[in-house]
Amino acid sequence: MRANFIFSEVWIGLRRNLTMTIAVVITVAVGMAMLGIGLMINSQVKMMQDFWYDKVEVSVFLCGRNPTMPNCKGKPIGTPQTKALQAEIQGMPGVEQVLYESPDQAYANFQKSYAANKALIDATKVEDMPASFRVKLKDPNNYQPVVQALQGKTGVAQVTNQRDLVNQFFGLLDKLRSGAIIVAIVLVLAAALLIGNTVRLSAFNRRRETGIMRLVGASNLYIQLPFVMEGVISGLMGGVLAAVLLILSKVFLFEEIAKYFAFGSQLSWNDVAWVITLTMGIGVVICVLASFITLRRYLRV
Repeated sequence: MRANFIFSEVWIGLRRNLTMTIAVVITVAVGMAMLGIGLMINSQVKMMQDFWYDKVEVSVFLCGRNPTMPNCKGKPIGTPQTKALQAEIQGMPGVEQVLYESPDQAYANFQKSYAANKALIDATKVEDMPASFRVKLKDPNNYQPVVQALQGKTGVAQVTNQRDLVNQFFGLLDKLRSGAIIVAIVLVLAAALLIGNTVRLSAFNRRRETGIMRLVGASNLYIQLPFVMEGVISGLMGGVLAAVLLILSKVFLFEEIAKYFAFGSQLSWNDVAWVITLTMGIGVVICVLASFITLRRYLRV
């Protein structure tokens, strides 16, 4: 009987403040979705860092058939120079392995990496691909001596450290993650304020019933429970909607981006399930806390 009364009170409260409840659900959903996306980006970045930091190399691009780089001075590198340079690099301290990549091999790898972008592949020719050395270091963090020794050498067009390029990409992802979390925090605060207003309106509308319950000796918890349940239901509904948004983000955002970038390790559905569980729990807890704090302040029991 008591359970029926509590659920009937919850239904009355949700029905009386329907627009406010919808606003709470949407705000919680968007806030938790943004928080979840931030956590998913964080997980993806960590997996990519673990995968790529052990594989980064120093790329030494050679002067090709159509040398345009200032270091080339209009002269392509010859075969004897190429072999001599490879032997010199192999003998440098800290170098573990040197691999030569011909223009044909570079073009084949280019086609594989950008298979989804047919227009770019059609606009690129083998002649546009320079030959290069892929230098694998014993310690990827100690790349400066090798880069400095090779810059300006005859026949070398450009020397790049892949770790710098990877760090730039990771920095962009970190900014996206931070932005998503900041927006999530703002929306969570907005949701807490909306929940507080909703509970306060419910308490005011039912002040007569609350007074009667106090007169007949109902406990504080029994009086507060319907209001807290309203917050729980709002939080759950917002969490379910946020879960749908996170699943759509996984399918249409992360998996689509992975087609154009070599992530190395793709975000799994187990990671998404963990994020959904966490954000749904946070949404419910925030709604319960907001309801409880508002009741203690505005509902005199």
